[in-house]
Order: sequence, then structure tokens, then C-alpha cells
Amino acid sequence: MAIQKRDVMFKSGETFAAAWLFLPDQARPGDRVPAVAMAHGFGAVKEMYLEPFARRFAAAGIAALVFDYRSFGASGGEPRQRVLPRDQIEDYRNALTWLSLQPEIDADKLAVWGTSFSGAHVIDVAAHDSRVKAVVSQVGPMDLAQITREVVGPKQFAGLQQMAIQERIRHATEGGEHYVPSAGRPGEGMALQALDAILEYASGRFIDLVAPRPLLMILARNDAIVPPDSIRQAFSRAGEPKRLMEIEGGHYSVYNGPGAEEAGKAATDWFAAHLLHARG
Repeated sequence: MAIQKRDVMFKSGETFAAAWLFLPDQARPGDRVPAVAMAHGFGAVKEMYLEPFARRFAAAGIAALVFDYRSFGASGGEPRQRVLPRDQIEDYRNALTWLSLQPEIDADKLAVWGTSFSGAHVIDVAAHDSRVKAVVSQVGPMDLAQITREVVGPKQFAGLQQMAIQERIRHATEGGEHYVPSAGRPGEGMALQALDAILEYASGRFIDLVAPRPLLMILARNDAIVPPDSIRQAFSRAGEPKRLMEIEGGHYSVYNGPGAEEAGKAATDWFAAHLLHARG
């Protein structure tokens, strides 16, 4: 199937988000198609491993909007590289709004897909935005405070909390941004001012509100970044319809090799079942 790829942008907050829209060839005003909004994980941008997933969805007849969060990648916004979960969740919801206004898109068949950090965002989005009709959450941290405590221990976690407080004081007295390394492009870091918001983030608390929207969760059995049991525990609290898929490998196995093939096929099948073949 032929796929169109368009460079687009949409308003989000006081700035804009840059995006790619992948459209199936049959998408047109008289023959609208479902669509999925999708973004990357912590400090990452749309150029990093997301296009193959988007092309899979489009090849199945589902449009995909892959966007950069505000202040990341090609999107606008200052200060740069500030990871604020609430802003990124709003970016997702603004992406849904933009999709709903496009003549080729069926506004009644919208979905969200997220991976790693955005795998948490889509839980929050689906729990609070009734436009979402299907969800795929891939290797997403459901409670960052709990996960971080378990990984680094109570003493180091307290140190991170103190670092966040000291950054608040520094920012109040000096201004500007202090950056630390992140998973983004070389030479780009994360604005430390966002540390406390990140440590407090726990979208899994809303997972019981996702139902009756169909939820697919994907975990990696040897994930050292997002403990598999934390996803299993969150999944157990979710309502039906739901499915939990476990793939072999670590956190990044969902982007390359057999793990990416399995995760991509499962997500495509999930969206096809609940968007293309759903009633209404």
C-alpha cells in the first residue's frame, strides 16, 4: 500500500509541535481513516526508531501522527529540553485535536501509542480524554517514584529529591537552565528544573480509568529500566478489554530486531481490531 508522509505542525501551549503525518493512500475526505497519535520516550525525538511503527500502522490503513514534544526536536518552545510530563500529555491531547480536524481522518476513531516515558503518558491521556478509542503502552513506567526508589535505593532517592530542591533555589536566584545528560541527541541534555516533576510522575494511578477503551500493554522481560513487575501490577488493575504482551530482551529490544517485529505487529493488530473493525 502506498503511504504519504507529510511534514506538519500543530499548536500546543504557546508554541507548536512539529510532526510527521503518515497517511494510507486511500485516506481522503470522502473516505476517512482512523488515526493514532504517537511520540517518543524520555528526552527522545521522532527520528529515533518511530517511523517503522508509523509505517506499519499506515500500511494497515491507519494514519499515524508522530510528533516532537514542545521544546524538543523540531518543535518550538523555550527553555529547550525541559521534560514536563503534564506538558507532554497536553501535547498528546493537542495532537488528537489536530487529527480530529483533518479531512482525511475519522475523528471518532482516534488512538494513542506510547513507548518508554510516553508509554506512561498514553495511560493518562486515555484515562481522561474520551476521544481515545484504543491504547498501546509499550515498556512504560507506571510509577517513577516507586521505580526509582527500587533501582537506586532510599538514600540515593533522597539525594535526587535534594538535588531537585537545590535546582529550585538556584533557578530562583540565578535564573536560566542547568542541563544534565539525557537519552536525546548528542550535545543535548535535560533541563534539571524538571527533575521533581519527573520523580513525582505516576500515570499508572489512573489505569483503572482507561476501560472500556481497549488497552494493550507490552513489556520486556529483561527490562532493567522499567521493571516488568511494575507493568504487570498496573495491568492487573486495568479493566477489560485488555491484553498484556511480554517480549524477550531488555528495554530497547522493542526498537530493533525480533522484539520490534513482535511489538509492531501486536500494536498494528490491536489498532486494526479496535479501530478498523470496530462497530460504530
